[in-house]
Amino acid sequence: MTDRAQGTRLAAVAAVLADPTRATFCVALLDGRAWTANELATLAGVSAPTATGHLHRLVDSGLCTERRQGRHRYVQLADPETAALIESLAGHSQAPAVAPSGLRASTASAALARGRTCYDHLAGRLGVAVTDAMTDRGILDRTAGFALSDKGRDWMTTALGVDTAAWSRGRRPAVRECLDWTERRSHLAGLAGAAVCARFLESDWVRRIGSTRAVRLTDTGAEALGELLALDTATLR
Repeated sequence: MTDRAQGTRLAAVAAVLADPTRATFCVALLDGRAWTANELATLAGVSAPTATGHLHRLVDSGLCTERRQGRHRYVQLADPETAALIESLAGHSQAPAVAPSGLRASTASAALARGRTCYDHLAGRLGVAVTDAMTDRGILDRTAGFALSDKGRDWMTTALGVDTAAWSRGRRPAVRECLDWTERRSHLAGLAGAAVCARFLESDWVRRIGSTRAVRLTDTGAEALGELLALDTATLR
């Protein structure tokens, strides 16, 4: 592919994301779940027909996929690579100059900053703290980027019950560094990040807050992270 052709494709993707409503949809879909058009319309404060038009554009661009179940149409981000693109762009945007107005908005913003899902891995202070603890324990090697150490692969198997041998059969990287847009520091993504998040949710160590992508650390989770990672969770709750 020539530079011009690649530039044209990049401009087309940028044009899709340049609309505030479509961008809002993509950020909401970072929770990794499938949403209905009506749910996204309510979230963005637009009419159902307007939301449908925007979703057609997102699906046609390849950024989102859709499936139908009964009379409902569900939409989600196309793949982890697309989620990484959205989160990366959010991480490079400037923080708002004005704090959220109102108690509800302020509470929601604080919850997202404290802990959230970024598609299929943990983000916010919780995600960064877990990443730092994994580094301190020698599970992650960050001397030259992000890598899972031999000790880390053993830890994934013994502590989380994850078959890391299967990771080599896919295209997705085992470990990826993701810039956290609230902490302005890196958290763990890739297959390892997804495995950590899945285990935390399945074990009820973290629990989703309502219909948002915010998560909270449970009492059981605080105890487990203290044992597994020697993590002081006082500031994460």
